[in-house]
Amino acid sequence: MKQVEFFFDLSSPWTYLAFSRLEALIARQQAELIWYPILVGGVFNTVNDSVYEQRANPNPVKGRYYLKDLQDWARYCEVKIGQPPVFPVRAVELMRAAIVAQEKKCISAFCWAAFKAYWGELKDVSQVEERAALCVAAGMDPVETERRIADEDVKTRLRENTELLISRGGFGSPSFFVNGTDMYFGNDRLPLLEHALAALD
Repeated sequence: MKQVEFFFDLSSPWTYLAFSRLEALIARQQAELIWYPILVGGVFNTVNDSVYEQRANPNPVKGRYYLKDLQDWARYCEVKIGQPPVFPVRAVELMRAAIVAQEKKCISAFCWAAFKAYWGELKDVSQVEERAALCVAAGMDPVETERRIADEDVKTRLRENTELLISRGGFGSPSFFVNGTDMYFGNDRLPLLEHALAALD
């Protein structure tokens, strides 16, 4: 059995780009997709804190290209990515809700709704009312979800997922592992990920 572990945070536009193509890739390769919601800020704080300096003092030349590159990819992936007025967004409750969606077996629908709301519709998905709308879109009970994201077991799972990625050499979102050990990072590594899966046949 071919397996892909997907470590992700919904606040990343590059993760949205990868996610938009991932499930079709998994289907083509007849692999199993294992979801790991994480808190990418926790990863940055531990092993990749240079991200904050780059955000505070961006290189203007690279910055201009970054915006073009992001829109080129968005067109390629046929998704809409704007510039949310709240960035970076506080994603901890959102990612706990993704843990709940995983329990409810509707994590794909929840992720699609969250990515579209934040990056496409530029909504502040850290707000309770926006999170409730995402739950409804995914077929979840918003009231139950808000209760669950305050439970210690949900908080622990998100923290453990984040720590697991760090312990395995990860440093951001999206990160993928093929059959446990073969790591790929970033939206643009999806062709390499698929090549690795195909080689397992």
